[in-house]
Amino acid sequence: MAQETNAASAQGAATATDERTMRRARRQALLDAGVNPYPIHAEVTAHAAELEERYAELPDGTDTEDVVSVAGRIRAFRKQGKAAFIVLEDVSGQIQLFCRHDVLGEKGWELLSQLDLGDILGATGAVLRTRRGQLSVSPTSLTVLSKSLRPLPEKFHGLTDREVRYRQRYVDLIMNPEVRDVFRKRSQIVSLIRRYMEADGYMEVETPMMHAILGGANAKPFVTHFNALDRDFYLRIATELPLKRLIVGGMERVFEIGRNFRNEGMDLTHNPEFTSMEAYCAYSDLEGMKRLSEGLFKTIAREVCGCEEGHEVITYQGQEIDLSGTWASRPLSEIASECVGEHVDMDTPIEHLRELCEKNGIEVQPSWGAGKLLFELYDELGEKTIVNPTFVCDYPEEVSPLSKRKAEDPRLTDRFELVIAGHEYANAFSELNDPVDQAGRFAEQVAAKGLGDDEAMGYDYDYVRALEYGMPPAGGIGYGIDRMVMLFCDQAAIRDVLLFPAMKPETVTRADIQAQVEGAVTDNAAASVDDIAADAEKVTAAVVEAPAALDAGLGREAALALLAEHNKEEFHLEHGATVGGVLRQFALEMDPENADFWEVVGILHDLDWEEHGDDPVGHTVYAAEWLRAAGGSDALVRAVQSHNSDNNPDLPAPELPMEKVLFAVDELTGLIGAAVIMRPSKSVMDFEVKSLKKKFKDKRFAAGCDREVIRKGAELCGWELDELFSRTIDAMKAIAPDRDTFGK
Repeated sequence: MAQETNAASAQGAATATDERTMRRARRQALLDAGVNPYPIHAEVTAHAAELEERYAELPDGTDTEDVVSVAGRIRAFRKQGKAAFIVLEDVSGQIQLFCRHDVLGEKGWELLSQLDLGDILGATGAVLRTRRGQLSVSPTSLTVLSKSLRPLPEKFHGLTDREVRYRQRYVDLIMNPEVRDVFRKRSQIVSLIRRYMEADGYMEVETPMMHAILGGANAKPFVTHFNALDRDFYLRIATELPLKRLIVGGMERVFEIGRNFRNEGMDLTHNPEFTSMEAYCAYSDLEGMKRLSEGLFKTIAREVCGCEEGHEVITYQGQEIDLSGTWASRPLSEIASECVGEHVDMDTPIEHLRELCEKNGIEVQPSWGAGKLLFELYDELGEKTIVNPTFVCDYPEEVSPLSKRKAEDPRLTDRFELVIAGHEYANAFSELNDPVDQAGRFAEQVAAKGLGDDEAMGYDYDYVRALEYGMPPAGGIGYGIDRMVMLFCDQAAIRDVLLFPAMKPETVTRADIQAQVEGAVTDNAAASVDDIAADAEKVTAAVVEAPAALDAGLGREAALALLAEHNKEEFHLEHGATVGGVLRQFALEMDPENADFWEVVGILHDLDWEEHGDDPVGHTVYAAEWLRAAGGSDALVRAVQSHNSDNNPDLPAPELPMEKVLFAVDELTGLIGAAVIMRPSKSVMDFEVKSLKKKFKDKRFAAGCDREVIRKGAELCGWELDELFSRTIDAMKAIAPDRDTFGK
């Protein structure tokens, strides 16, 4: 099956290459005929939708003398004797060109032979409606505005093309009108937010994107170097602190719509570069932020989704969401209580909260207090149950270290999160304005940074100085614009509402570059293909494909016996068996003919670690001798050694799919095993990606599992971290039923 798919893919690539060659030849033929296929200017006097509206009552078979100029991409083209029919698509829709030899003339008729689907064409002629009722333009002249050298795909839908759709968004927009509609709505939503805020008395401001000090949120930043000052700066992770400086300065209502950057993973709702709106209002509080949120979301529902006032009901991923009326405000502890079937709050004994967490499969740390335990019950069990908009209030101070404490109970904070359909859409606070308290909290963050928390904030002396001048009581809120667009456009993934989402680097071959530059004529000296390849983002000589059959030279039982010969510690024996089983599960999906080989590689990948773990450079070098002596094949030796190429550049780098998966899951299975034994069930069967992400982010947990290796492994496989996590957990579940746990 895999071979058939590869063959079909190769045939498709060859067909596309042949088509590109023919299109380049037609481009050259136009140039040779004195026709510029890329002119400077085009005249457009009408669009398709405008013509449909203007001539809606034009009877069938009627000509007019109204001459218009239209332009668009050719989406359909057929000849029929002395007539030709071309469907042009512009930004508003489609219009037919009814080309007739006697009207178009000989020169124009000859031009038709040089046209391809995907070309951008201009046409001038009279409007008519054909006898079959099709509104058309009968051109007297045609102008090639852009010759398309790549054929459009016949189909551009479905999960199999998802990565290509994101990477080549321009093709996605051409082929899928529903995608264009999403981004039109996005533009409309952002514009509407801006107008709504201005009408409510807020002033839009712009603050720096490069910060000398990390602040405003807990997140890992992107770092850049400012040459003029010879120091590192951070791309901002939040706009909070500059905006609150403006509140100090007397600007009572401010907001900013802007880009933030967080050097973290990507999943369905997160992208490293994202858009947010933060707003701050002097002399306001959480109640003011609630009313702002209700009004803003309802306005978007009415103007973008067409809801009636008082009945703002939308559908998101099959769920009906009622945005109308006054939204519920509920304490976090109340939602947690519903989920566990009894009343819990900050006064519930810690031991009982731990018992409830364990009963519900939530792993806990000994250092956690009542606030953290309550939050975990809500976060793991409660948030996903919320459908209609709800302000979740009264977060424990333990999980909101920078929030203002509630006067009536300083263990809680004056904060809410807006949750809709199980997702957070806004985070709001009654802002902390005590400079002494703020200085102390910054000091705690610096201490956390010293203990290895690379997401902790720095000490912002200037911000504390600003507070020392006095900041009035203020309400503040931050909205995730991308998530709002997902909600109102009914899109499940953040990438579907970002025109150009973050992607792993694309692999480009030297032949790809050669095909583009071949035949190019330049006025000045041009770089060679090799120089261009060296300068390109990521170039490889060729795509490496797995051989049809791989022989390890050893069977599973022999591999396990060899592993036991050189390893006595139970952990190493179990790790080898686990990685072997996981690789087999991946192979059953990706390379079923070689599943036995994949499993043997997994069993033996750390064969020499127990005896030579103090020599990371020599790791797998010693193993190679033992493998050959036991009858292992060269392919087995190469595959085992490939996962240590980071430590020893003389070893082969991962190239085959199996080698890339091994690199990705080796450290990850260890991390999952460590997380699983912390769970009350001590079983992988109830383990979820969400729990793994928490452990992955906490570098103090299973510190020996190298997170950067796991990230690189995901990149090698072409997967996002969430996909690697999910597939590896599923693989471990598939081999787990006969075992209590992974790791001891």
